[in-house]
Amino acid sequence: MSKLVPPHGSSNLKPLALSPDEALLEKKKSETLTKVICTSREFGDVIMLGIGGFTPLDGFMNKADWQNVCKNMALENGTFWPIPITLSTNDDDINEGQEIAIVYEKTNETIATMVVSEKYTIDKELECKEVFQTTNTDHPGVAIVMAQGKYNIAGKVKVISDGGFPEQYGELYMTPSETRSYFEEKGWSTIAAFQTRNPMHRSHEYLAKIAIEICDGVMIHSTLGELKPGDIPADVRSEAISTLIENYFVKNTVIQSGYPLDMRYAGPREALLHALFRQNYGCSHLIVGRDHAGVGDYYGPFDAHNIFDEIDADLVTKPLKIDWTFWCNKCAGMSSMKTCPHSHEDRLLLSGSKLRHLLSENEEVPENFSRPEVLKILQKYYAGIKDSDKVKVELKGHSAK
Repeated sequence: MSKLVPPHGSSNLKPLALSPDEALLEKKKSETLTKVICTSREFGDVIMLGIGGFTPLDGFMNKADWQNVCKNMALENGTFWPIPITLSTNDDDINEGQEIAIVYEKTNETIATMVVSEKYTIDKELECKEVFQTTNTDHPGVAIVMAQGKYNIAGKVKVISDGGFPEQYGELYMTPSETRSYFEEKGWSTIAAFQTRNPMHRSHEYLAKIAIEICDGVMIHSTLGELKPGDIPADVRSEAISTLIENYFVKNTVIQSGYPLDMRYAGPREALLHALFRQNYGCSHLIVGRDHAGVGDYYGPFDAHNIFDEIDADLVTKPLKIDWTFWCNKCAGMSSMKTCPHSHEDRLLLSGSKLRHLLSENEEVPENFSRPEVLKILQKYYAGIKDSDKVKVELKGHSAK
């Protein structure tokens, strides 16, 4: 019997991807269906549904589920869920009961089919206010919701594509069933997930090592979906993280993996979603540091800590809450607000946004900010970007972990 945490809301994973033979038949049938074009965010959601990452969902949410998730962070049946998973369209002619093909806008590939169980309109401002705590369209998540089609369409999906992730990322890309098998082979029962969209600097490394002290292992879990301008591409991140693991972690204590979602930058609510789908991947804990999944100044630095205490939900995967971490010159090592008694002047505060800014401007990165092997990889990447293409990274606020 597995010692791993069970999937969320279910005794088994519920992947919605068809078998290869079934997918071929479904794809052929899809050629005759009305096409609904999906965005990058919706594309990632489809692929997650396909691999069982969104267990126990069986498709895109209906209006009752959407509303209850927005207001109460639960499906209508009471199952905990913090962020709506929806598909939108502007097509007035789509009707309930109709079967449609879901086509990814960037590749024109049919990735799934769905029988529409409900077509409905939503209050976009309500969703943004509840999920993102703002309706300001400068917030990247708000901008995406506000740009959605005027209708949401719900229904059970049949996923017929892997999104190209296995081919593009190889062994880096792992499904929930694959990570669970890996953990069982290693004999791990307690695993902490480290969420990242950045290469890992010294603070990130410190967070992971704290988790290793109390868990059997750590899964460094990178988003492979679309990011916002200025973020570092997944292949560069992966190389930097692999180098860090090889040089600074004990063998067989860390695995690097990737998942197919876009960041929503929903701060506290996204931290809950990160814990939920990491439960499906087999992780017992989620490392939650400063401003987890945040952007700009929309959330307090520890709102993502506090929200775990505010929910009354059957969420098995628990947070490992860690305070602001930094290099302290007087301590001569990495410390946190809970362990370091020294003044601000003695501390080198680390953040992904600050590191990206220094690299993009070809400025000197302070010693002890990043490991030299990692820094070399990142400097090579930024050196290859033409000056005209460089994205100015605003230092205001903090980045997601």
